[in-house]
Amino acid sequence: MILRLKFDNTNFAAMAAVANSIAQVGGEITTVNIVESLKNGSIRDISVRVVSPEHAKTVIDAVKEVTEVKYIDSFGRTFLIHQGGKIEVQNRIPLNTTDDLSRAYTPGVAEVCMAIHHDVKKAWDLTIKKNCVAVVTDGTAVLGLGDIGPEAALPVMEGKAMLFKKFAGVNAWPICLNTKDTEEIIRIVKALAPGFGGINLEDISAPRCFEIERRLQAELDIPVFHDDQHGTAVVTTAAFINAIKLVNKKPQDMKVVVSGVGAAGTACSKMLMQLGVRNIIGCDRQGALYPGRSGMNAAKEWFAENTNPDRKKGTLKEMMSGADLFLGLSSPGLLDENDLKAMNKDPIVFAMANPTPEIMPEKTYGLVAVMATGRSDYPNQINNVLCFPGIFRGALDCLATTINEEMKMAAAMAIAEGVQASQLIPEYIIPSTFDETVVPRVAKAVIQAAIETGVARKMDLL
Repeated sequence: MILRLKFDNTNFAAMAAVANSIAQVGGEITTVNIVESLKNGSIRDISVRVVSPEHAKTVIDAVKEVTEVKYIDSFGRTFLIHQGGKIEVQNRIPLNTTDDLSRAYTPGVAEVCMAIHHDVKKAWDLTIKKNCVAVVTDGTAVLGLGDIGPEAALPVMEGKAMLFKKFAGVNAWPICLNTKDTEEIIRIVKALAPGFGGINLEDISAPRCFEIERRLQAELDIPVFHDDQHGTAVVTTAAFINAIKLVNKKPQDMKVVVSGVGAAGTACSKMLMQLGVRNIIGCDRQGALYPGRSGMNAAKEWFAENTNPDRKKGTLKEMMSGADLFLGLSSPGLLDENDLKAMNKDPIVFAMANPTPEIMPEKTYGLVAVMATGRSDYPNQINNVLCFPGIFRGALDCLATTINEEMKMAAAMAIAEGVQASQLIPEYIIPSTFDETVVPRVAKAVIQAAIETGVARKMDLL
């Protein structure tokens, strides 16, 4: 943990008093950093090793009793890695001499600028564009936190940029917009597009996210991908493909209940329909969606018209009867053991609400054939990081103009193939997020699909 304290320069015993108070309650000081120098003092961050949250509180209380300093704040260890942000820009070429400078910047750069001016397609080869993605959010649907604003969304977008770089070597930059206006977001992203090879929309609330993505896909000639929708759908589809192998069921014979019909729930349902699932029932807080039901927006009306073939009405729990797959993208604690007992033989449960799923895995033992969540501390983590690095790597490499349905399904199939038949067990239906074979396999499948569907501008990669 870090303690942020204000010290008075005239009191030379203050640091000793702080150190003594921490030692008295069993804390261990590891580092001391001055973060701000004041006219008559300084603000310092003191890193302290503690053994538990309770111990941390004890340390804080002890330091607050030290009259020689003023307690300002404290941070847990997660805050440590966020100090100053998690990403930075680095040069790819040396800049050590005047000759280096003259070629990287003026006057030499003018020749490159004019080459692009005469043939704008050269920007793909002569700039960062071909390997750079904008991670765009308005901060309205951040993780499970909701509408927390663009500044509060920035740590998540930085993390997303880290994943792009770590897993696919893609340069990504967070773009946090201080507007919720659909038209303004579209205008801004279109204006930013010349500097990027792709746009990753992130944490934009439904139903606005549907219109923003649709319009940008239609009006830009670079891939636009809303990861909350399609990344989730691709990885869920991959998990589904492998799970039904274990239970020996066919998509067309299955009943699927979806809890949460926002961006992710809708995208997942569309991909399952592509695989042949006919009986999908979506539920929100009011229960099952069906044509003519009150309290539905345009996105839910589409869902109601295209699913629930028997026009079932009722609560989520009522819909669980006879279900083969529960797909949860909603809220914690919605299901109990009795709901699982009401499902069909060998049920599959994907409970992906984060951080607390619709039902905890330990409550499902002996009641389900396959269990998956969105968490890393249980088997079968359905995590978008299995999708978006590889799908963008492939799209960027072949200079795709879009990411279409065929490319998404190809990515899902490639992820599913990451678990070989001999490895497939109920606790292992999806590859690890650190499986280094996933990204190249997904990228290759995406490139193949892009070429076959005519959206690749570079054809000589396979």
